[in-house]
Amino acid sequence: MDVGSLQRIAWDNKILKGYNTTDVPLEFCMLQEKAAAAFSAWRKRKELLGEELADVVLYATSIAEMIGLDLQYEIKKKVDKNSARSD
Repeated sequence: MDVGSLQRIAWDNKILKGYNTTDVPLEFCMLQEKAAAAFSAWRKRKELLGEELADVVLYATSIAEMIGLDLQYEIKKKVDKNSARSD
């Protein structure tokens, strides 16, 4: 699955379930909460780490959709930029 498809699937699920689709600051707070949960899973309950990291990705894709950002394009651009760095 590509990032663009994931972004649309995550967004469609939010709409279907009646989740937040307008409050960007709230989504960033939820993303931080999910990142913290992933860190805790890594430290304590590694069997949940994959699920928690998936939540991080899903929240990031949802934020991108909320603000009209093509996350697949942005990721590609960032990977290319990192590849060109000499450090």
